[in-house]
Formats: sequence, C-alpha cells, structure tokens
Amino acid sequence: METSRGTVVDRPGRPVTITPSHRLYGFGATLLVSLTICSRKLGSVGEPSFIIPLVLAGVAYLFAIRELFSTSLFPRRLIFIGLLLAVLWQIPFLVMAPGSDDDIHRYLWDGRVQRFGYNPYVVVPGDPAFAGLHTPETRTLNNPDVPSPYPAGAQLFFRGVTAIHESIFALKLAFVFCGLAIAVVLLDILRSTGEGAHWVLAYAWNPLLATEVAGSGHIDIVGVLLLVVSVAALGRRWRTIAALAFGLAVAVKLLPIVLLPLYWKRVRVRDAALSAVVVGLLYIPFFNHGRIPIGSLGTFVQRFRFNDPVFATLERVVSPQLVVGVAVLVGILIAFWLRRKTSASISDAFAWPMAATLLCAPVVYPWYLFWLLPFVRSASTVPLMMWTVSIIPTYYVWHLRTVGRPWFVPWWIMLIEYGSVAMAVAIIWFRRYQ
Repeated sequence: METSRGTVVDRPGRPVTITPSHRLYGFGATLLVSLTICSRKLGSVGEPSFIIPLVLAGVAYLFAIRELFSTSLFPRRLIFIGLLLAVLWQIPFLVMAPGSDDDIHRYLWDGRVQRFGYNPYVVVPGDPAFAGLHTPETRTLNNPDVPSPYPAGAQLFFRGVTAIHESIFALKLAFVFCGLAIAVVLLDILRSTGEGAHWVLAYAWNPLLATEVAGSGHIDIVGVLLLVVSVAALGRRWRTIAALAFGLAVAVKLLPIVLLPLYWKRVRVRDAALSAVVVGLLYIPFFNHGRIPIGSLGTFVQRFRFNDPVFATLERVVSPQLVVGVAVLVGILIAFWLRRKTSASISDAFAWPMAATLLCAPVVYPWYLFWLLPFVRSASTVPLMMWTVSIIPTYYVWHLRTVGRPWFVPWWIMLIEYGSVAMAVAIIWFRRYQ
C-alpha cells in the first residue's frame, strides 16, 4: 500500500503497489529515451523524426504533472534523480550543432562585433563592408538585412560570453548553466513558500528546455533566471536585489515589463529608481548620436509574424504598433488585478500576465514560453502547462520552409495548439463552478 509520503509497503506474496513515485520514474525514463532520440534530429527540426519523439516527451511530461498533483510530498531521492535525468537528456542536445540560421548565430555575431568596437544596433550583418568580421558560425545568421533587436542586457551577456570563448558551444553551455541555476533558485522559493520541492520538476522536465536551451540556445533563459532571482528576493524581503534583478530581466527581454504592478508596494521607490538607473547605464555604450538604441525592434513589430492568431485578427483593423500596445496593456491590467487579489498565488500572479501578453503578441515561438515555466505549479496554471506541449506542432513550419512553403503556421496546427489550451481552461472552469 502507498503511504502519505509516496513510499511502498510490500507484503509477502502480494505484488508491490505502483506508487506516484514509481510512475514518475517511468515518465522520467520515457522523457530520457524520447529526448535522446529527438536530439539526434536537431538538424531536421520540423520533420516527423524530430516532432514525434518530442510529442511523446511532451505527453510524458503532462502525465508527470498529473502525478505531481496527486501527492503532496515525494522522497528527496526522487527529486534528486529527477533533476539528474533533466541534466542527462540535455547533454545530447548540447553537443549537437544548432540549425544553420538559429538565433544563436546572431548572438555570436552581436558579441563579436562589440568586441571589435562596433555597435550591434547599427551594424547590418549583410553589409559587404563588414563581411570580414564574419566567421563560419555567423555567416548563416538569420535576417542579415537588419541590425540586432536584442536589449542592452542581452548584448552585454553576448559580449561577456564571447570574451571568454567565442563559439556557439560556449553560448549554449552558458544558457544550460542558467537553466540549471533556475532550478536551484526555484527550490529555494518552494522551500520558503512551503510548497513541495517536487514542483521543481514541472520546470526541469519540460521538453522545451532541452530543445531550445541545450539544443538551439536562446537568450530568454537568462532573463528567466533574473526574474526568478527577483521573485526569490521578494520572498526574503531583499527589496533592492528584487528591483535590480527585475530591471536586468527586462534588459534581457522586454516581456516581463508587464509584471511591474506586482512590485507595487513590495519595493521602495529608491529601489525602483536604482533599478531604472542601472538599466539606463547598460544602454550608454550603445548610444548613437544621442538616439535611444533599439536596433531592428521597430522592424520586428512591423514585419515579423509567427503563430499569432490574436495579433493577426486585431491587425486587420488597427496598426501593428497599437496592437503591441494592447498586448502590453492586457498583461499589465491582469498583473494589477492579481496584485490586488489577496488569494492569488505567486505562480498565478507571475505566469498569467506574461501568458496573456504572449497570446496577443505578433510572434509566439516555442521558446517564448520559457518565461512561464518556473511559475506553472498550481491547478489554475494547468492550461499554461498544456500550452508548452501543444505548441510543439508549430515546429512543422520549419520543415515546410525547407520544401519551399511560406513561413506560416497552418490553421489546423493553431487549432490543436490553442484549442488544447481553451479546452483545459473550460475543464478547470467547469470543475470550479459546477
């Protein structure tokens, strides 16, 4: 029989009861095998040989989440082994080369040009005048006709890593370390809030961490780390650190700006002012003739589209800039509402504003959902857990591009993706109010 701690009491002559712990081990093994197979096809993103094992890993992840809900306390050994498994299945992705035009090639270029004294917000990679700066790892970067769109915090991270070792592998390794650091900080948050430490697996076991951190490598994970550090500091009432870490997270990617209301009356005015000053100082090296450096951010809003049903609908009646403003406003209003709602958990308060803004964004790539992962551990965030898996079929677009098809998510894929999330929301609402 199963005890309250999820252990098993065996009786002679009777079969051993399968406990949530045993099932979690099984799902962890499934994730390990599926993701190892998937890693071998990293260069064929979007093909069935890549998507099928990744979907299988996603299904195993959702079943594991169900087990996390079923028991309030798991053995420490299981949590340790679970985290060890998460490290093991990232290794095959880490040693594989990313796609020839993945964003990480742009990161390497941005860090490289800074070290040569150039401004990544001004230099256009495709300009023949800068052809001599390219290396074999940067010649295939995507969108070479525009300068960099990444904020100053991200730029300085690129420069710091490339100053140590200028390679794609060095950047990927730095991102993996950031991902592991998030798990460590998250364990501290769970301990301080009295939540089960096993919820760290809801973050660490998500397949997107393997494919998009260890595999392709995305700067978002650095911003997520800073945001999680900020949350941990808030819990300990280290208000200055909380404000600074939040400002730096925004300086890596702009998405968490919608969480500003959650810091209302939790940090002092002087802390907020210090954070604003520090972020402003990060931009000083990039000023060009007194203009605020934004690089190709405006072009991104005007031209780039992916997996954007809400944005595409609103864009038919108003300008793209206005729709972006609406997306940010929606996130801020939800954050403000959750800040005033005393019963809202910290996971709800930080996850839902960013999720709402992403839903209305012009681009919703799978790795953008990194920002939600440390905060998906309550019943109300189950739809967001579902989203991190239902978004996997969008990888098929990468395959369509290789066969000459438009860069567009087919309607049936978006139906699977957002329909799954809507169904999860409906089920939760029905159970809550029936």
